Amino acid sequence: MTQTLTAQDAFRAAYENRYTWDQDFPGFTATVTFTHGDQSYTGTVAIKADMSFEVTGIEAEAAKKEIEGQLWEITVHRVRRSFEDSHGKNSFEFGEKFADGAQEIQVTGASMGNSYKIKNNVVTFVNRKIRDIIVNINTFDVLNTDEGYLSLGYDSVYFDAATKEPKAGKSLFRDSFEKVSGYYVLTRREITYLENDQEVDKKVFTFTDIQF
Repeated sequence: MTQTLTAQDAFRAAYENRYTWDQDFPGFTATVTFTHGDQSYTGTVAIKADMSFEVTGIEAEAAKKEIEGQLWEITVHRVRRSFEDSHGKNSFEFGEKFADGAQEIQVTGASMGNSYKIKNNVVTFVNRKIRDIIVNINTFDVLNTDEGYLSLGYDSVYFDAATKEPKAGKSLFRDSFEKVSGYYVLTRREITYLENDQEVDKKVFTFTDIQF
């Protein structure tokens, strides 16, 4: 007898298909270069086994905070958490089915109002409320590995939760990864900021000399 896949089953499969670092992840150091306009800063970063991180060798506080922000983004997406830990207080329902094959997943429970789209075991769209902000993240390019998928191209837009008006323009991300000592590591991130589909700013982060 064929078993019908529930919305929770479908979303769990996509959630568990994300690439994450395992419990044996030893941490690593790398040389980081942050480029913004005609300014460039180079230093050293360390991501430790417990997912804590640090930046050294960069005196400019604003540049250091930019890099720390990216290290936070890296670690929060590579840490391995069970589906129950992340979504155990939520329930899931199927929403709209889109022409491109994507399936909407609507969330009720603790995260009521959030929603996702999944396609081919990949979360392709996130609609999430964070306090007074709504963030929409659209993923359009992924790297499929034997250990899960990594997002290579995606954009994000923030909205005021009360008015639903955009709070800023669109941020477009392009990521590159390399497998080093058995782990996929971000080697380059380019963030392009758009206003009315026109580029207004760009930031580039590169990670080289990666040592586990």
